[in-house]
Amino acid sequence: MNTIRSYYTESPRWHEKIGGIHALLERVKMSEEQCGDVLRLRKINRIMSVHASTAIEGNTLTLEQVAAVINGKPVLGPPKDIKEVQNAWRAYNELDNYNPWDVTSLLNAHASMTDRLIGESGQFRTVEVAVVRSDGAVMHSGSPATEVPGLVRRLLRAGETSEAHPLINSSAVHYMIEHIHPFRDGNGRIGRLWQTLILARWNPLFAWMPVETLVHHNQAGYYKALQESHADGVDCRPFIDFMLSVIENSLYKYVDIATVQSGSGIPARGSTNATENVGINVGINVGIKADIIAHLKRDSSLSASRLAALLGITSRTVERHLKSFQDQGIIKRVGSRKTGRWEIANQDQP
Repeated sequence: MNTIRSYYTESPRWHEKIGGIHALLERVKMSEEQCGDVLRLRKINRIMSVHASTAIEGNTLTLEQVAAVINGKPVLGPPKDIKEVQNAWRAYNELDNYNPWDVTSLLNAHASMTDRLIGESGQFRTVEVAVVRSDGAVMHSGSPATEVPGLVRRLLRAGETSEAHPLINSSAVHYMIEHIHPFRDGNGRIGRLWQTLILARWNPLFAWMPVETLVHHNQAGYYKALQESHADGVDCRPFIDFMLSVIENSLYKYVDIATVQSGSGIPARGSTNATENVGINVGINVGIKADIIAHLKRDSSLSASRLAALLGITSRTVERHLKSFQDQGIIKRVGSRKTGRWEIANQDQP
């Protein structure tokens, strides 16, 4: 019988990361208690998650357009992209109805996510598929279509009976869904949704964490971790490493958005759309700042161009934030521009 542990080799660093995430969850809980409107805070983060998860797969709608679609406002954009957002919003809002270890729930979630978008919505694929790079090179071939139902059942059974920590278990299941590639389309969106679901069953706060947003900010790292996890057979240790860092950063981001919103003068009641737009803009700005600090904590020698590549933003944007951090006394530069390093002066920063 397959076990979750058969998909990876353990890393001694995971225990420290898991401990840090446990501590951060207490900060998340406190930040919600201090926030003036938890429901709006959660909705803002879910809108960001829906935008990120669909954008990773090529959806062209901006975050503001996604918010408008979700709020029932007219949006000028490709009908397929609008439908993808509507479907994803529905699927995320149905999280409470899904059982992470039930094949029927997985198929139902896929049906919601891909409704009227593909021919085999809510069904395992009947054709062979491959993930192809823009230059035509095959990055990964999915499992044979005839084997997909059995592979998925064994994966979910292994996840349900696993004694691994939910942070590890959910990451391994996420990776294996991508590896098996059980659907004709929508595998990435379902894999990310399913990790969120597994984590939310462990701690309900994870239903609202912007994990997908952090994946989107480091999309290159996401695909690199997927590739490295099957470079020589299946060992999703690199992917678990990546996801633990993403989860940690998503908690920092949630705390920051909650903190800024609670002290920014945003009214607890009033124009829903206006409040959400302000919150989303705050979320984007605060999220980038939290990401930069988190990367500098891991590697103080990172340059602005390297940070930009990691975050998927421009070097000019990074440089602007670095200057702001220096002006505020949050960080300082030690040594020369080329060979120096960054020192975080305020250790309370995420």
